[in-house]
Amino acid sequence: MVIKGGGKYVYKLSCLIMCLFWALITGFLAWILTMTTAGIDDWRIWQVDNVSVIDSGVAWVGIWRACFHSHVLPKMENCWSISISNSFVPVEIIVAQVMMMLAVICGLAGNMTAAVAVRMVYFSVENRRHIRLAFAAGGILYLLTATLCLVPLVWNMTSVLNNRTIDFPPEFHLPAAPVTGHVTLTINHLSKLSAACSSSLLINPSVQVCLFAVGCI
Repeated sequence: MVIKGGGKYVYKLSCLIMCLFWALITGFLAWILTMTTAGIDDWRIWQVDNVSVIDSGVAWVGIWRACFHSHVLPKMENCWSISISNSFVPVEIIVAQVMMMLAVICGLAGNMTAAVAVRMVYFSVENRRHIRLAFAAGGILYLLTATLCLVPLVWNMTSVLNNRTIDFPPEFHLPAAPVTGHVTLTINHLSKLSAACSSSLLINPSVQVCLFAVGCI
């Protein structure tokens, strides 16, 4: 590598590369959290008044299935799948199923692109244009992942706050609307994390490295 600017340049480059490693680790952890959130059942916690079947009085409604505990039915934990093809599924759950899966895919692609960009910084400095493209692609994929994750999470919180109904079929043993409903701490924290990820892209170390690469590498 040709050093331009002496020790100050080397120090700046080493600091930015270290920041990139932390950004890559953060992106990988955020991707794991995104996959976990897409699969959990407690996107909505419903308190129901009819405890003849749901004797705990609590039901969990996710984007893939609805569950509750009962001592009346043969199984202790009873869950029913929620599919896009079901006519009773509200639009926010359909959108959440699609967008969360897209977020998982884009997050994986973003991590792979960022890892390639790091490798190119260390082992490939001949073609500088490809390095810049790798950083730019990684940043765009991270931004897209954050957006795809944030939209269904915010929409879900809005539905809970407005106590919107879901017309479950009789075999689900669930009412159309709860007495009270709330969002779990997991979903609440992840929605804040997604918002923070979206905002932090303005000062994300990977973006800083990208800008630095345009002018310096």
